[in-house]
Amino acid sequence: MIPIILSGGSGSRLWPLSRKQFPKQFLALTGDHTLFQQTIERLNFDGVQPPVIVCNIEHRFIVEEQLGALKLETQAIVLEPFGRNTAPAVAIAAMKLLNEDRDELLLVLPADHVLEDHKAFQRALALATIAAENGELVLFGVPANKPETGYGYIKSAADALLPEGISRVAKFIEKPDAQKAAEFVKSGDYFWNSGMFLFRASRFLDELKKHEPDIYDTCLLALERSKYDGEQISIDAATFECCPNDSIDCAVMEKTQRACVVPLDAGWSDVGCWSSLWDVKEKDSNGNVTQGDVVVRDSFNCLVHGNGKLVSVIGLQDIVVVETKDAMMIAHKDRVQEVKQLVNTLNEQGRTETQTHCEVYRPWGSYDSVDMGGRFQVKHITVKPGAQLSLQMHHHRAEHWIVVSGTAQVTCNDKTFLLTENQSTYIPITAVHRLANPGKIPLEIIEVQSGSYLGEDDIERLEDVYGRSVEPLQTSLSLVS
Repeated sequence: MIPIILSGGSGSRLWPLSRKQFPKQFLALTGDHTLFQQTIERLNFDGVQPPVIVCNIEHRFIVEEQLGALKLETQAIVLEPFGRNTAPAVAIAAMKLLNEDRDELLLVLPADHVLEDHKAFQRALALATIAAENGELVLFGVPANKPETGYGYIKSAADALLPEGISRVAKFIEKPDAQKAAEFVKSGDYFWNSGMFLFRASRFLDELKKHEPDIYDTCLLALERSKYDGEQISIDAATFECCPNDSIDCAVMEKTQRACVVPLDAGWSDVGCWSSLWDVKEKDSNGNVTQGDVVVRDSFNCLVHGNGKLVSVIGLQDIVVVETKDAMMIAHKDRVQEVKQLVNTLNEQGRTETQTHCEVYRPWGSYDSVDMGGRFQVKHITVKPGAQLSLQMHHHRAEHWIVVSGTAQVTCNDKTFLLTENQSTYIPITAVHRLANPGKIPLEIIEVQSGSYLGEDDIERLEDVYGRSVEPLQTSLSLVS
């Protein structure tokens, strides 16, 4: 059995904590490890091979770092140039395996879900394996125990040809209103759609080719034109752009005659919105969930998430408060599903707060925006031991670097020299320069940029050890390269 971990979501309903460049699967929302790491960790039992990861190419360095932090193994990382939903993602992974004559069972798992009872998950998986070995396409359904309007539902029906405990998928229902959801719970024939599947690679592709041949053919061609670099596969963007955008549910499961549902009662949550996170987190005696520097008084059933500043709440009930360095979101718990629409509005306004945090992660480390004005910007830069930024130049800005801790190796035009704590240097406009950390501890510097234009597209990248583009960057975001 080979897990296919789908890590392409943006988690916009968990804004402002989750953002496009660092979405919720890479956040430690329910423990010390991130949701992505937890998804892989729970697969550590007999019969399960290291997973294939499917993610956006912009997240490849985050994926590598989070895998390396816990020494988690994978057998391939499929890098999508942009999202085309779950059907193409799984199709390309399945096609890759079949090209290697590996027609094994595929366990498809989103990277951003919570499962509290791992033993119950393994029992459900054992039952699902029996059906999948017989050619069924299995969907894991979570018993609907409350009228949740944020989930899709599956109506089940008995089928004597299926093993005991497994039922046939009769119908899919997209996020119902509260009245319909209550009726579904009362009937007892409905499950929440977990987005988790088990099927043989060839069976899925046979059904995809039958019902959605455009997706099948485009994915096949995109894989043929892709670039391989060790275990990483970069999907050809020009071909993949032509691929229809469709989910496994719509492309295959709603159309096939062989879809069945296995009950999964394992403390599942997709942590899809702030009320879902409140559901799975530990609460105080008044039902409040708090994190960070938070003081709560005379408040009940609230979620208050601080991220640096002191957050004080008085006399509130069923309210969500989320504070980050550059944004704050306050909503009633009954309306947190609308955060996605709020993010869409911010995107239409061109707001960068939906894209990145003040602290942005790069393959060499990270940087944190400290302050900015019309002709200046201040950043706190951390470079990992042995890492280096790209060789680059700017046409419109100069930079001052002050070493806070560690040792910096600085290249400025034809000179290369070392700086240590409390030393500084000046990088003039148009100077070809690079910052590197030759030491064994993280390098921290304060960078002060000044000039007439501070945008990212003023960075001309001349050389890069991480395989990133060596040409001017076309974006309006002001970021460190």
